[in-house]
Amino acid sequence: MDVVVARHGPGEFQFLHVAAELVPAVLKAGFAEHDGHWCKRFPADTPHLDRAWSNFSRLAEPMLRQSAGLDPVPWEAALAEVCQRLNTAGVDWWLAGSAALAVRGIPVTPGDLDLIVSDGDSRRVGDLLLDGLIEPVAPANWFCAWFGRAMLGARVEWVGGVGPTADEPETTDFGLTAAGRLETVAWRGWSVRVPPLDLQRAVSLRRGLHERVQLIDASTALPT
Repeated sequence: MDVVVARHGPGEFQFLHVAAELVPAVLKAGFAEHDGHWCKRFPADTPHLDRAWSNFSRLAEPMLRQSAGLDPVPWEAALAEVCQRLNTAGVDWWLAGSAALAVRGIPVTPGDLDLIVSDGDSRRVGDLLLDGLIEPVAPANWFCAWFGRAMLGARVEWVGGVGPTADEPETTDFGLTAAGRLETVAWRGWSVRVPPLDLQRAVSLRRGLHERVQLIDASTALPT
């Protein structure tokens, strides 16, 4: 088997074995190496912990294979599902990352969906995506207050309660600066809020994503 997972106690999810080609994806997912396996821990009282483990057991391998570039990422179907569930429920969210470029028609291929959610809606998103929840919504000691992860055919990750440190030391396309300049894009009948294109271009340039910068420049969406 390419992937073997286990649960230690109520709140530790483990990869006991993964194929060598999938190890970078495990590390990218935030699992720490420890005594020959990789693990991530959640508070024992985290809501939906048991359901998340059940989903993780069956969805961890497809998640890793997509992250490793071995399988296609059906991001459009996943985003349609996100829009259906979150917009209908009135969740305060917006789309960041490469998918925010893709919904503008820029020819990039997202590896996942990155959502920015209000602090108050963070756990509710976990409720709404419960059938695909693979990491329960838990406190994050990061630039945000909350983090959750689901698989809806493609990986969906969200951060909630993003604070000012997201724009330190430099402005990002997922921080408060971006949140104050959101634009609305029509996509498959849904209204999707995304960061301004000039900000995503600046971030891409800073990250050395020169091909992405060229695609942004070539798009008719870029203001002149």
